[in-house]
Amino acid sequence: MFTINIYLKFALIAIGFIGGAILTTALGFWYAFPFWIVGIAMLASYIFLGTVQSSAQMVQEQDFEGAEKRLNLTIKPKWLYVTNRAFYYIMKGTLSAQKNDHKTAEDHFNTALALKLPSDNEKAMVLMQLANIKATKNNWTAATNYFNQAKKLKVTQGEIKNQLDYFEKALSNNKGQMKAARSMGKQGMRMMQQGGGGKRRRPKMR
Repeated sequence: MFTINIYLKFALIAIGFIGGAILTTALGFWYAFPFWIVGIAMLASYIFLGTVQSSAQMVQEQDFEGAEKRLNLTIKPKWLYVTNRAFYYIMKGTLSAQKNDHKTAEDHFNTALALKLPSDNEKAMVLMQLANIKATKNNWTAATNYFNQAKKLKVTQGEIKNQLDYFEKALSNNKGQMKAARSMGKQGMRMMQQGGGGKRRRPKMR
């Protein structure tokens, strides 16, 4: 998708409004009309679309620091078109997760989940991000809950399907480990009750 560099966009906004104001004063509105159109169009693009798309491209290139700086150029996330607003918070959550700031990442992902996402693919992606965070904290109950929600969605992207399959295997392995731990715990209790080799006799009363 064609993207105008954000700094070029800022320059076009300035040229449009400053040039429009000068020409309107000197020659009249209709001479300045093209400048006003360019300035207004670029400003509207910045307000409603923000810097989400260019930030996403930087994330794909593994330039997380640059992506965060670019994303922070979106001054008013609440003014973004609702789908772009959702992607904005997905990006913020992804960048926070990269820094292991799981609490902030969760907040951003939950905000994105409450907004209008374009398809089940994006919903599943956000749910799996939350599942991974919970798994990192060894909260497998919450992780399983997010995973089950994602499994119910109609996922068409192969990468997300692979992530679901991988996470399902991780859950199966974890359940096996927990079962083994419970079994070992029961054996330990029995050993403690046996006292290392049999029942203790009650001492005789004198």
